[in-house]
Amino acid sequence: MSATAPGTRADAPAPDDGALAPAPDDGTLVVDLLDAAAAARPGASAVRDAAGAWTYAELAAASRTVAARLRDGSGVVPGDRVVLRLGNRREFVALYYGVLRAGAVAVPLNPELKAFVLSGVLTDAAPAVVVLDPAETEPVRAAVAACGARTATPDELLRGPAAEAGPGAGAGAGTARAPDGRPPVDAIAQLIYTSGSTSAPKGVVCTHRQVVFAARAIARRLGYGPRDVVLAALPLSFDYGLYQLLLAAIGGSEVVLADAAAPVRVLTLLRTHRATVVPVVPSLAEMLCRLAARGAPPEHVRLFTNTGAALAGSTIEALRSGFPGAAVVAMYGITECKRVTIAEPDVDRERPGSVGLPLDGTTVEVLDGRGRPLPPGEVGEIVVGGPHVMTGYWNAPAPTAGRYRPDPHTGRTRLHTGDHGRLDADGHLYISGRVDDQFKRRGVRMSTTEIEAAALDVPGVRAAAALPPRDGLDLRLVVTGADGLTARRVIEGLEERLEAAKVPADCRVVARLPLTPNGKTDRKALESDAH
Repeated sequence: MSATAPGTRADAPAPDDGALAPAPDDGTLVVDLLDAAAAARPGASAVRDAAGAWTYAELAAASRTVAARLRDGSGVVPGDRVVLRLGNRREFVALYYGVLRAGAVAVPLNPELKAFVLSGVLTDAAPAVVVLDPAETEPVRAAVAACGARTATPDELLRGPAAEAGPGAGAGAGTARAPDGRPPVDAIAQLIYTSGSTSAPKGVVCTHRQVVFAARAIARRLGYGPRDVVLAALPLSFDYGLYQLLLAAIGGSEVVLADAAAPVRVLTLLRTHRATVVPVVPSLAEMLCRLAARGAPPEHVRLFTNTGAALAGSTIEALRSGFPGAAVVAMYGITECKRVTIAEPDVDRERPGSVGLPLDGTTVEVLDGRGRPLPPGEVGEIVVGGPHVMTGYWNAPAPTAGRYRPDPHTGRTRLHTGDHGRLDADGHLYISGRVDDQFKRRGVRMSTTEIEAAALDVPGVRAAAALPPRDGLDLRLVVTGADGLTARRVIEGLEERLEAAKVPADCRVVARLPLTPNGKTDRKALESDAH
């Protein structure tokens, strides 16, 4: 069975009457979304962090300064990759738009990415410039130096000789010279690195046309408006976090940036700035529910959105109880096409487990192992079509060909998501699980092979098998190694090599891993032992 998005938006929370209406696909570049907001609402607050706020005019001016300095000071030319390795702070937003304004390709990376993984990403992306925090660690600086990229700090790109065009110059700022010409809409806007079925992350190639289509399609469903305050506590390197900037620009909303590494402060920011929209993953939602119970219920939140990993039913009910008046919207997405479906508010009450209908202008099919559409209710692979299907993986033709395949009837490229699911008779999608070894934990997509590769880099480890979360058990790791190797030493080694979400909750050191007759690790035997 296939489902096609309806021609009108679903019954989503109503936007403010003054919301900026999304324009048709008219060749708009990503940075044009910011410029349209700056023209319509120049004095409105665009982005706020612990250090203060910038208006839309100030943010646009800062991005022009960044673009000029990248070109004139760092020699960046259209198509060059520029890595942004920063936390959730205002400077990231100006740098992101500035990179795109220069015609370059933005490559946002999580600052928690350790040197072990970062080295592979930098080798793959081959950036011209890497923007680092001045306090960055020596192993990270060594990894950047090894890739041959130039380095810059946010201050160097924002507050150098052309400071008159910076964010403090007011609504009339922006005298820094912009690069000549505009990139075509099919030029690459960004590479979003995501874990794949190999040990190294892969960069999803996203053009301006694809990003703008996805952002506008999501905006039509969620309806961010000028009176909305969006609390962005998820990393901006995570596309769920990054697109909050675009959705806010389309709606003329304010984004309040929270420190993703210190989530306990999130509720304080939510209350202080009277946030109305809060994107969550399960771990953040559960924390907010626990903290919200300690004070007066925040009644200003109108909308929680969820993707990355589904919220448990108990968590959804706790959100409703702790935040009276807030709707919960389930969504399903994958970096390779950004977003697939968005549900009606509180759809779980009528369709438990539904992640909604396809975005406008897109299709979702559920296919069997031979590529044939399945009838409603039957589980198969989820296959997506539409203008939001990204171009493929950077420098990875074989994985691209495996995931992005032509429709045998139309020849148009469809994305084979690697996820299993089903459609009901009305076209609502339900997710069943992964086809391969990829999974999501704490909202972060990862694979067993990348965890195993990091474990094998720990001195003393000879073999490793990662077991993804299931049946109430968290992420686990089983290793063999030299005499004296302890589970604690392995976990400490992984903490040096991987982001926190990818470090297993439990590690066992065994004499040998069970093997299949083909000599491969017998994961079923390991899972049985775990129970």
